[in-house]
Amino acid sequence: VSTQSTGHKTMSFVTLKTGQQFPLIGLGTWKSKPGEVGEAIKSALEVGYRHFDCAFAYENENEIGATLKEVFDSGKIKREEVFVTTKLWNTFHKKELVKQGLLKSLSALKLSYVDLYLIHWPIPFLEGDQLFPQKEDGSYAYSDAHFLETWSAMEELVKEGLVKAIGLSNFNSKQIEEVLKIAKVPVSVLQIECHPYLNQMKLHNYANSKGIVVTAYSPLAAPSRDWAKPGEPNLFEDVTLQEISKKYNKSVPQIILRWLTQRGIAAIPKTVSKERLKSNLDIFSFSLSDEEMNRIFSLEKGFRTATFPFGLGHPNYPFKEEF
Repeated sequence: VSTQSTGHKTMSFVTLKTGQQFPLIGLGTWKSKPGEVGEAIKSALEVGYRHFDCAFAYENENEIGATLKEVFDSGKIKREEVFVTTKLWNTFHKKELVKQGLLKSLSALKLSYVDLYLIHWPIPFLEGDQLFPQKEDGSYAYSDAHFLETWSAMEELVKEGLVKAIGLSNFNSKQIEEVLKIAKVPVSVLQIECHPYLNQMKLHNYANSKGIVVTAYSPLAAPSRDWAKPGEPNLFEDVTLQEISKKYNKSVPQIILRWLTQRGIAAIPKTVSKERLKSNLDIFSFSLSDEEMNRIFSLEKGFRTATFPFGLGHPNYPFKEEF
């Protein structure tokens, strides 16, 4: 993990297999509403963010692209200073559709390349314009594509210079192993849900052993999710985290983000508030002790907020394995 200053803040980086510097804090854009996400990107750039996590399925890449173009055109920040990730959606898994899926994102983002392209889920959906295609009986419609053909087509995008690095999202260790057996281009990143109630220790150790960097989505366990059920645990109310946060005079989110980044895991918290954008970045001036790291590890509950019910009927549903 290396550290340098960007904008007004210090940022830590990890090096990907490609040699790229990958900022350990980025801005997530899932569930960021149109009209909000552009402003959030602008504010984030102002306070020192240089890593943005996007996806075709979030349906907000047009607005993100317009903002990035405005900033790059102004000359304040160069394109090569910003790390942009996007993700191939499930309806583009057939090898002949992978490039089309990417080009739709590149066109929306107004970019000639992305720094990292991920297969969003190991589950192929029926090809077409519906994000979540359904059969007449209401069940989800899947494709016969397999993620290995998807991966091989992703490798072509690297050769064409349209993406700098490729990786996986929401794959379990057995599925990653299948990809590694055929991969000619390295798997650079694995993006998974990860927070103190789902610490992903086994999957992280596995990824580490293969030289794959992990990115944590929902690093604060998606506190604003609209599908939360009564009685589900809330990290912000966790006594252990509150206690550690008092000691360092930091917020609970700052403690969680420090715990993740100290593990060498990148985190992509989503917020549109300028104050929270700043505080989520302001985590590199202190370190948690080994004992505190372990106390946070002990909070594990196997609590997953993104269960992806749309994929339950498919054999590649990733969350049936232990890790």
